[in-house]
Amino acid sequence: MQLAAVLDAGTISGGAQALGQTQPAVSRSLAMLEARVGQPLFVKGKRPLQPTPLAAQLAAHGRAILTASRRATDTVKGFLSGTKGLVRVGGVPFFMDAMISRMIAEFQNVEPDVTVQQSYGNLPDLTAALEDDLIDLAIVPMGALEAPAGFEFTEILPGRNVVSCRTGHPLLRKLRLQISDLGDYPWVAPLPGSPLMSDLHSILLANGMSEISIRYSGGSLMSVINYMSETNALAVLPFSVVFAQRREQRITVLPLDIPQPNRSLGILRRVTPNRPQAADRLASFVCSAFEDLKHLIKRHENAVVWG
Repeated sequence: MQLAAVLDAGTISGGAQALGQTQPAVSRSLAMLEARVGQPLFVKGKRPLQPTPLAAQLAAHGRAILTASRRATDTVKGFLSGTKGLVRVGGVPFFMDAMISRMIAEFQNVEPDVTVQQSYGNLPDLTAALEDDLIDLAIVPMGALEAPAGFEFTEILPGRNVVSCRTGHPLLRKLRLQISDLGDYPWVAPLPGSPLMSDLHSILLANGMSEISIRYSGGSLMSVINYMSETNALAVLPFSVVFAQRREQRITVLPLDIPQPNRSLGILRRVTPNRPQAADRLASFVCSAFEDLKHLIKRHENAVVWG
């Protein structure tokens, strides 16, 4: 590295200055290198300094080492500032597909040197993954007082569920829509382990409905939307997920006021002094994005005439 710097500068003093070292120290190092290889490094009597063939090859290696060293320094600085590194994000499937994956893309447009690994899961699985240091952030719906000891939960969106259907569904044309009308149509079951399953049961119990016909289950968000858009099936979905699909105009809100869970969507993290800065930067970006989105979602919600 010193040899490369000296040859690039043309003088020993210039090379030493480029490396932040003293001229005597660099001179001693080059003298030791000459002694080790048993060959001269510079052509005698030439100014600026000119390398021998061996020195030219050694300098090429030195430049590669110097470049790698500087990249390593940049990596450390980027890791400590959160502009470089790996962020492991886990989340509930429908929210991740409908909203979070798009926000991750927007974040990486700003921070292109941050790599994101995304995974799916429900609250118990994601909490365990955080405890085992398998993920850095979990985006989950939960109650404000449910965060386990050693964790912090940051709310990003108040919870609200809706009954969703395809645009053009027969129930949208009913003048007096009743909860009991929901039993006349097939349903899409929430994903196994999803809190939406208990929400669906709460709707049934609150309105004296003993059972419903579930015709489809286990699909991803896209497959559920594809299925619903081709059938008269109904589904309980978070309002924000339906809102995120508004431009597609394939599914919509059935304007029924249903029992609401005491949950919010938020970011669950471990309380630890060594959290990756890139993960905190992504969490802040998601919080900011939802802060802007809350107003649009609320405006859309207020436009619905709830029955």
